[in-house]
Amino acid sequence: MAELKLNAVEKTYGNGFKAVHGIDLHVAEGEFMVLVGPSGCAKSTTLRMIAGLETITGGEVRIGDQVVNDLVPGKRGIAMVFQNYALYPHMKVRQNLSFGLRLKRKPKEQIERSTAEVSGVLEIEELLDRLPKQLSGGQAQRVAVGRALIKQPEVFLFDEPLSNLDAKLRASMRVRITDLHKRLRNEGRPATVVYVTHDQVEAMTMGDRICVMKDGHIMQVADPTTLYDRPANAFVAGFIGMPEMNLVPAVLSGEYGAQTLTLDGQTLTVGPGLAPRLSHGPGPVTLGVRPQHLDLVVADSPDALTGTITNLEFMGHEVNLHAKVGDAVFVCVVPSDQFDRNLQRGDRVGLKPRVEKLHVFDAETGENFSLA
Repeated sequence: MAELKLNAVEKTYGNGFKAVHGIDLHVAEGEFMVLVGPSGCAKSTTLRMIAGLETITGGEVRIGDQVVNDLVPGKRGIAMVFQNYALYPHMKVRQNLSFGLRLKRKPKEQIERSTAEVSGVLEIEELLDRLPKQLSGGQAQRVAVGRALIKQPEVFLFDEPLSNLDAKLRASMRVRITDLHKRLRNEGRPATVVYVTHDQVEAMTMGDRICVMKDGHIMQVADPTTLYDRPANAFVAGFIGMPEMNLVPAVLSGEYGAQTLTLDGQTLTVGPGLAPRLSHGPGPVTLGVRPQHLDLVVADSPDALTGTITNLEFMGHEVNLHAKVGDAVFVCVVPSDQFDRNLQRGDRVGLKPRVEKLHVFDAETGENFSLA
């Protein structure tokens, strides 16, 4: 396996549209890196440039010690798993798995040994003599992963491989893929992985680190805990987390140590939980607070925002309470066993933020000024 480096990589199409804007990314040997972002953010384009399926128009792609800009995909030492599996319909699973080795004219004994090993790792031994049309979606996806694994590439590339599966099967395959990655690492065969998804649950549960992208730019690269607790900007804060972070306009007033946040006529004291981290002067800001960091209290309570319930979503183990505070709507997550079942739409409630968990973003740039 090898490390992967993107240095100032750009992609501009013939019509002048710039899809990727000089991005830098380092994926360490054996690391599981996830590229995540909304549709159109260029995460798949970036993956295809790594694979050699898209030409780059600036910068360099380096796998190990080699710049691979001008190499065809077959010479880059990569293996790719696609969204649609891309299995050969006329070949049985055994032949699909071994196709890459047979193409390289590897010895028959090696092919048989590798096929047996990979099918055992992925628990698909009983499928070896089936055609792709006889497989379920999950089985076909395991075969596609096996076909990549058997090649022992420098870098594995996954392009939204689970998007065609139902929710239960996606959850199962997430576990299988991450367990496989850990197993290879423990066996001294670390697999360098770049995995593209639009699903933040996949990103947060699978990645060693996550690269959040927007409009061809990298917004932040960090481990899942850091992205959740210390988002670099309002975009990352709103994209990572379910339900998404509450982001509302506010005004920061006062001097350091005695600052307040005002929104729609209601005021919160910054207090010692946030003040030491705050590096923004008075003026318009965007206040950020996760639904899990709002406590439901009585309306008009001190240091709480008072609003009117607009919707209640019963999720089983918790309730998502939507409340309108002025022109803004906040979501508050309440554990089911702590929720007052007498509450209903139209009732007034208080939402008390855990001040130490508040985030303050620049109103124009979106930069997080509460990370100091």
